[in-house]
Amino acid sequence: MNDALRIFACNSNRALAGEICEQLGMRLSPLDISRFSNDNLRVQVLDNVRERDVFVVQSFTEPVSEHIMELLITLDALRSASARRVTAVIPYYSYARSDKKDAPRISITGRLIADMLATAGANRVLTMDLHADQVHGFFSVPVDHLTAIPTIAAHFRQNHDLSRMVAVATDAGGAKRVGRFSERLGIPMAIIDKRRVSDTDVKQGRVVGEVAGRDAVIFEDEISTGGTLLATIDTLRAAGARSIHAGAAHGVLCGPAIDRLRDAPIESIVVTDTVHMPPHKRLDKITQLTVAPLFAAAIERIHTGESVGALFE
Repeated sequence: MNDALRIFACNSNRALAGEICEQLGMRLSPLDISRFSNDNLRVQVLDNVRERDVFVVQSFTEPVSEHIMELLITLDALRSASARRVTAVIPYYSYARSDKKDAPRISITGRLIADMLATAGANRVLTMDLHADQVHGFFSVPVDHLTAIPTIAAHFRQNHDLSRMVAVATDAGGAKRVGRFSERLGIPMAIIDKRRVSDTDVKQGRVVGEVAGRDAVIFEDEISTGGTLLATIDTLRAAGARSIHAGAAHGVLCGPAIDRLRDAPIESIVVTDTVHMPPHKRLDKITQLTVAPLFAAAIERIHTGESVGALFE
């Protein structure tokens, strides 16, 4: 094991952290997370990190606030323990959806959390597929922004006939992301006119692009409650799509998502393991791909001072 490198994991996605360590041929360093009798969190680092290059893996999944506090306290503990550099590895940064002031008197919480991470002791951040690219600019520390697009595209290339396939963006905001996905596969794309009524209620209109008689792949950064996905499925079926599939970096699958997707007329759903998926969410139509090799390669490059962007060239 590289004695100058340490990898820790909080409680949100220890399985992914363990796979990352396996890829790097090292062990996951021990971390004790417990509670005082008054419910306050307590974190103790159980490994020597003095002058080490340290990475902490934690996705912002439910319970989100607890997982954020775990990470913040861990970052502060590592700084106090004289770590040379601390990188917060956040495979899923959920508050990236709070990236603008779209209602009166609300917080741009994506920026607030970014500030908190730097204050707690993060010297840099490693994350994947932020909801909006501008969230990258919220951070005052360096950010390495990975993408699962090559991983998911490779799955579709290996398992599907691309000759009649079209990539579908659920709204204009996702067009750039879907454009990168369609370019990698060499397939056309379509965009759906969407109006969001609330967090769980989505109304869609017409399809811009040709989907009739084609195999449609809905591509998103995340699938949360499944409302947008179901509305898109209905729109594509009405437009004459031959079959419907979906791909997303983050399979959050919260609230009514599993009940909605269980009987939904969709052939397959492909997500990655940035979010831990418990057994009760593992539907037969859902395939979970691992991004551990990508995170391991990025961590190794950050540690040695090589280019992370070269991973996608």
